[in-house]
Amino acid sequence: MDDRTYTADADPGDSVTVAGWVHEVRDLGGIAFLILRDTTGKIQVKFEKDEMDDDLVEAGTEVQRESVVAVTGDVEEEERAPTGVEIVPESVDIVAEADPELPLDPSGKVDAELPTRLDNRTLDLRKDEVKAIFEIRAEVLRSVREQFRELGCTEINTPKIVATGTEGGTELFPITYFGREAFMNQSPQLFKQLMVGSGLERVFEIGPIFRAEEHNTPRHLNEATSIDFESAFYDHTEAMDACEAVVKAAYEGVAENCQEQLDALDLTDEFEAPAGDFPRLTYEEALERVNATGELDEVLVWGDDLSTEAEHALGEEVGEHYFITDWPSEIKPFYIKDHDDDEEVSTGFDMMHPSMELVSGGQREHRYDRLVEGFEQQGLDPEAFEYYTKMFKYGMPPHAGWGLGGERLVMTMLGLGNIREAVLFPRDRQRLSP
Repeated sequence: MDDRTYTADADPGDSVTVAGWVHEVRDLGGIAFLILRDTTGKIQVKFEKDEMDDDLVEAGTEVQRESVVAVTGDVEEEERAPTGVEIVPESVDIVAEADPELPLDPSGKVDAELPTRLDNRTLDLRKDEVKAIFEIRAEVLRSVREQFRELGCTEINTPKIVATGTEGGTELFPITYFGREAFMNQSPQLFKQLMVGSGLERVFEIGPIFRAEEHNTPRHLNEATSIDFESAFYDHTEAMDACEAVVKAAYEGVAENCQEQLDALDLTDEFEAPAGDFPRLTYEEALERVNATGELDEVLVWGDDLSTEAEHALGEEVGEHYFITDWPSEIKPFYIKDHDDDEEVSTGFDMMHPSMELVSGGQREHRYDRLVEGFEQQGLDPEAFEYYTKMFKYGMPPHAGWGLGGERLVMTMLGLGNIREAVLFPRDRQRLSP
């Protein structure tokens, strides 16, 4: 419709054609109103029954909710209308009639359970507050890309079908690839490391990752979006600086460009971009602070991973985004470099929101012999990763990087109760369609 006017642009005195969905019909006897909704908002269409053609009134008042219609008419000022204006229609064209039995109510007057919403995502996103989540998600990714470019990064795309898992283990989805076994990639980790040894040096990727974890929790997915960074000639502290800059940029972009969406989510007053440097706790300090809370049934000792309960206890104690650094080497992946003065302690770090982990990263082992040793220590066959390890023979610089969970970033930013709310069509143990 070349002559279509968005509802937000309809001004008094204009003659317009607006197109969208029937949000509501209000019949008050001698007068009726159709509320039309498009991507920019809603507008009232007024039908004065005694003064209009019966067919026109019937078309505008008997149409089913959520039908697609196009309305042509004059825009008039009306203080009592929801947006201060209304359309007096000359014609109503029913473009696509909706079934009267809707699986959920896009007006939001009747709540629907999350599974029903996910089964009917198209209808679900017609609600302002749901649409707002994905408009904010888009702004997060735009702001993140802009910050990466400010950091001098080149955007890359790495394979999602691979011959071996990034970290080995059982958390792999096998597929048949022309008669050979292959896997959906868990992470771009190995490929982005190969890129920092190329002429690109500093790279980022935003793309899907696949993990065959059998978790069924509000914060785990089997297909997720990973925001990845890797830079040559960076150590772990510089990688943390970049991570902090990217997360802050995401918040700042939303604060600057998504006020309407924050309003729809009732977050305007409480949304705040992080200020100041994120605290950096060593793993040992983190254990001490968690144990001091007295919230856990058992005392954590060196070598323990942090449980969900431990993350929550520490998050409440710290109260803001923070890093945990200097993790034990034994519980970090083979490619994480150990400190030169203590091989029991790695350069690995996690960046945490008070409610959960968002980022895992560290400096990488760039020395071929040490890298192969790391494979062997974790029970992996270096020959299965030859495409990766052999490049370390040809001059691999020191490098560091991290991976950030895109959905977790949006989830924690907006205080969503379930990570599936931050995904258009989530994939978990039960959900493979739509």
